[in-house]
Parts: sequence; structure tokens; C-alpha cells
Amino acid sequence: MRNHTEVKEFILLGIPETQGAETLLFVIFLFIYLFTLLGNLLILTAIISSSALHTPMYFFLGLLSIFDMLFPSVTCPKMLFYLSGQSHAISYHGCAAQLFFYHFLGSTEGCLYSVMAYDRFVAICHPLRYNLIMRPGVCVGLVLGAWTVGCLHASTLTSFTFRLNYCGPNQVGYFFCDIPAVLPLACDDSSLAQTVGSSAVGFLALMLWFIVCVSYTHIGIAILRIRSVEGRKKAFSTCSAHLTAILCAYGPVIIIYLQSTPNPLLGAVVQILNNIVSPMLNSLIYSLRNKEVKRSLKRVFPKAVLTSHE
Repeated sequence: MRNHTEVKEFILLGIPETQGAETLLFVIFLFIYLFTLLGNLLILTAIISSSALHTPMYFFLGLLSIFDMLFPSVTCPKMLFYLSGQSHAISYHGCAAQLFFYHFLGSTEGCLYSVMAYDRFVAICHPLRYNLIMRPGVCVGLVLGAWTVGCLHASTLTSFTFRLNYCGPNQVGYFFCDIPAVLPLACDDSSLAQTVGSSAVGFLALMLWFIVCVSYTHIGIAILRIRSVEGRKKAFSTCSAHLTAILCAYGPVIIIYLQSTPNPLLGAVVQILNNIVSPMLNSLIYSLRNKEVKRSLKRVFPKAVLTSHE
């Protein structure tokens, strides 16, 4: 970042066309945010407490729950702060940090979805070799690779965005610092940063989506070869929750960053779905549709209640 940048803070104007509804939005988003934290914390507790869930599939699901708690925490607390009537200001470095962690956590979670798709591919298409292929060292390596890709992706986008000179105005017409909202405020030519941002996000999303599609194409072929109806249902049930979560995650990204003429209100609505609603839905999807997680939760919390009464 350049030392001669004149702007010391940005003003987040909030969600477009929602003036006068701040109190209602505060209550709704606070409820969703707390529900998201609680739901994913319950899933994480169930996975840690049950030895039967100490498998690669639930190792990745536990990491996904952690990301689903961290990802909305990048934007939601600040949004709740100014929706409650407090200052809309965010420091220059706070804005840069918000943009970095938004793309770091988002892209890393996208990589994790692809890793989970590969895990399901191995489990269904190569069940006899599953424990050999998805051994602990491989799982850790895949996660570290996802973190590395996410860090490089976010570092590139943040450096290209904040290497520009911002000398005013400083009003961000959005509810958090993101590339499409911050770049128009730059005093320098931002065309290169805009091109790099759109290309990087689009390339990463398409690459990860390609991995998912290839994995699930092979999974679909393998499921069709299963003769018993019960076997097909069991194989499909292990993948349906993951597929639903992927659609909730990739859909908003494609709409936001690949649209030719951005619509501020549409972009805000889609980002809210991506930032706040999707992490909440993941906890519902994986808890309600997963019998093992539900069984683990039923074992854990009665014990906790009994312990508290002793």
C-alpha cells in the first residue's frame, strides 16, 4: 500500500434502497448471524465428540463449519454495528483487511467444496481403496493446498486494489468493502485492477466448478451402476447435501462477478445470500439431512444436561 494515500477511512453507506428499515434489518441479520454461529458450532461439537465421525468426510465437514462461522464474521458484525445507529466509518486498513479476509475465506471454502467432492468421488467410485487414498497425510495436504490457494488469491486481489491512490471521495456505496464497490473511488486508473479481479475470481470459480462437475459426473455414473435401490439411495444421500451447499455457494459468486452490467441492489441481495444466509443454510443442510450428525448430537447433549444437574 502506498504511504501517500490521502483517504484515512471509508464510509459504508449500507445496503442500497433500504433507508428507514435499519432496525428491522438489524433484528433479522442478528438472528441469522447468531443462528449460523450456533448451528455450525453444534455440528463441530458433534464431529469432535463422536469417534465414529473421525473420518475424512467429517474432517472436511468440521472445517467447513469453522469457515461458515468465520466467513459471515468478516462483514456481519460491522454491518450490525452501523445498523444499530453507530458510525458507518471503517478505517483504510480495516477496509483492506475486510476485503482480504472476505476473499481469503471465500476462496478457501470454495477449494474445500472441491476437496469434499473429490472425497465423495473416491468413497463411491473406489470404496475399497478409500482409506488408502484418503489417508490423514493426504487430507491435511489437501487442506493446506486449499489454504495456500485462498491466501494467494486474496493477496493478489487486495494488492491490486489497494496499490491504487485513494484521495477522495471515500463513500462506499455498499455494506462492506468489496472490489466492485471500492475501485470506483480510486483516483488512479482502475481498469487493470478491475480486469485482474474479475479474471481471478472467474477463473478460480470455473476451475473449482470444473473439479466438482468431473467428480460428480463419475459419481453419477457409479450410482447408476448400483443394482439395489437402497444402495442407490444411500449413495445419493451422502452427496445430495454437499451438492445443495455447492449450489448455494457458487450461484451467488457467478451472478455477482460475471454479470456484464452490475446492479447495486441485486448485487447486495446476492451478497447477503452468500455472506450470511448460505452459511446458515449449510448448518441446516448438514444437520437435518445427516443421520450420523443427528445421532451424535443426541448422545452429546443429554449427557451435558445430566452433568449440569449433578
